[in-house]
Amino acid sequence: MGLSEKSMKAYILLEDGTIFEGNSCGADITSFGEICFNTGMSGYQEILTDPSYAGQTVVMTYPLIGNYGICDEDVESKRIQVQGFIVKELCEMESNWKSTKNLSDYLKEQNIPCVSGVDTRRLTKKIRISGAMNCVITTQKPDEEIKSLLKQHIFPSDVVKQVSSKDSHVELPSQNDKKYKIGLIDLGVKNGIVKHLTKLGCEVHVFPFDIDSKTLLTSEFDAVLLSNGPGDPQAVKETINTTKELIGKMPLFGICLGHQILALALGANTYKLKFGHRGSNHPVIDLRTNKVYMTAQNHGYAVSKENLPKTVQITHINVNDDTVEGFCSEQFNINTVQFHPEAGPGPLDANSIFSEWIKRLD
Repeated sequence: MGLSEKSMKAYILLEDGTIFEGNSCGADITSFGEICFNTGMSGYQEILTDPSYAGQTVVMTYPLIGNYGICDEDVESKRIQVQGFIVKELCEMESNWKSTKNLSDYLKEQNIPCVSGVDTRRLTKKIRISGAMNCVITTQKPDEEIKSLLKQHIFPSDVVKQVSSKDSHVELPSQNDKKYKIGLIDLGVKNGIVKHLTKLGCEVHVFPFDIDSKTLLTSEFDAVLLSNGPGDPQAVKETINTTKELIGKMPLFGICLGHQILALALGANTYKLKFGHRGSNHPVIDLRTNKVYMTAQNHGYAVSKENLPKTVQITHINVNDDTVEGFCSEQFNINTVQFHPEAGPGPLDANSIFSEWIKRLD
């Protein structure tokens, strides 16, 4: 018996009233979130466990998902972070010697709903035209109560607090050969970022998002990195204030949400993109070298070009829509990228950015 035959019906109700039907192949629950799409052909496990997706329901544009199962070494955090998952076809017979379970069981274990049998092409076009919106996944036929609850749903303003580390901890260099001491402000950090730093000889001290500047300034760090994370950067007031107090006092790096928060701390603005950048095939050009990277991306906000201070130089631009993908400040020793140099999932083109940043500490 096929998965579609034995599963109960599931519904996706969009904020504008559109309903999509499919089959429930995850947890049979009702879940609210902001709907978005990812254009990656693989990497579903890294996408599911990326804290930057907290509060969101993810649509995969590639039609077949789950074919290589679940591999324990590929997680980017301790649990699935998405609110829900939507696919055209969920593979029932995964094939991978590393796989420990299939995708459907993985989603059910962590109580995450998934809908298969959906026209994801039509759904993606809907999001591209209408823009980001809230949605609900449910196994109940949407009634007035569900519609009312969806209208009341608000993306959580404290989403970074939900995914950030509760306590500080230290990750040692992979070869136990410490060369640098890095402070990392955890806004929803992916495991891949920490792994890249430890491979380069960094002792990484991970702190919650609301760590105070005094602790960072008195800990003799070679640099501080602001990590990726979910949601609106302007909502993370604690980290913005801490960052303002660090500028000019030590080298600062930023990835994704960290890049946006550094821009805000410098006096620039951020804005919400119509439907965001999410996938592993986004071309970005380094304006200093004219080299183009294919990059992994996951963000719904961007840094505005208009009011970046004169002390800042834009270093990277998105080839598709000309949005800011990175900047630096020689005066304040700041380097940022909007994309994910650690990939996970995605091409490895931009991995070298970590070593370039670390070399600046010599």
